[in-house]
Amino acid sequence: MKAIILAAGIASRLRPLTNDRPKCLLEIGNRSLLERAIDALQANNIHEIIIVTGYLHDMLKSFVQTRYPNLSVKFIYNELYASTNNIYSLWLAKSEVLNEKEIILLDSDILFDPQMLKALQESSHANCLALDSHKLGEEEIKVIVDENKRIIEISKTCSIQKAIGESIGIEKISNSYLTALYKELDQMIVNEQLDNVFYELAFERLIKQGHYFYPVDTSDFFSMELDTVEDFHDAINRIPKHLQ
Repeated sequence: MKAIILAAGIASRLRPLTNDRPKCLLEIGNRSLLERAIDALQANNIHEIIIVTGYLHDMLKSFVQTRYPNLSVKFIYNELYASTNNIYSLWLAKSEVLNEKEIILLDSDILFDPQMLKALQESSHANCLALDSHKLGEEEIKVIVDENKRIIEISKTCSIQKAIGESIGIEKISNSYLTALYKELDQMIVNEQLDNVFYELAFERLIKQGHYFYPVDTSDFFSMELDTVEDFHDAINRIPKHLQ
C-alpha cells in the first residue's frame, strides 16, 4: 500500500507562521505535521509515500530526506501550486498510484491520531474515509449518507442538518475507484479546466456514476485541521498527552 500526502498549498490564512515554511512543517509539540503524518503511516506499515509539493518545495524535500534518509519517498512538484487546488496535486500523482491495489490519501494539514489509519485499514469497505461526527459549521467538508450508509454528498455546501459529520481528509481508496477517479480527474482538469477546486468535487461526480465511499467513524480519536493561526494555537493547547 502506498500513501499520497498533498502538501503543495501556500496556506495564506496561516501567515505569518507560513512566511518561511510550508504549513506541514509547522511544529505542534515536538514534531511537525508532516513528521506526524509520516510517522503515523509507518506505524501502520505504510512505507511507500508520494508527497506532492509546491510552496517552498526545496525546503520540504530537504527536510524529509534529512529526517527520513531511508524512507521510500517520491516527490512530485506542482509548479502551479499558486493557482491550483488539491485536485490538481492529486491528479499529478496519477502515474505513481494508478496500478496500486489500494492507497491512503491524506491532506498534509491534519493533526490526527495514528489509530485513524488503522481504523480505515481494518474497515471491510474497499473505499472509505475518516469521519468526525462533531457539531458542524460552514467550513467543514460535510458528509451525507443514504439508507445503506453510502456517502451521497460530500462538500462544504451540503446541508448541515442532514450531514452526519465532517470528512477529516483521510481516505482509503481501492484500485477500481482509482481507475474511475483518474478518468474523472482527466475530464475535469484537461477538458474542463477545473483545477482550482477541492478533490471532493470529483468524489461527488463519481457518486452519480455509482462509485461510493463509506464513512468510518473515527470520532473517538483526536483530529484537527489547521487552516488559521487560531487553529495552530488551539492545536497546541488541545493535543492529547499521548500524541505530544
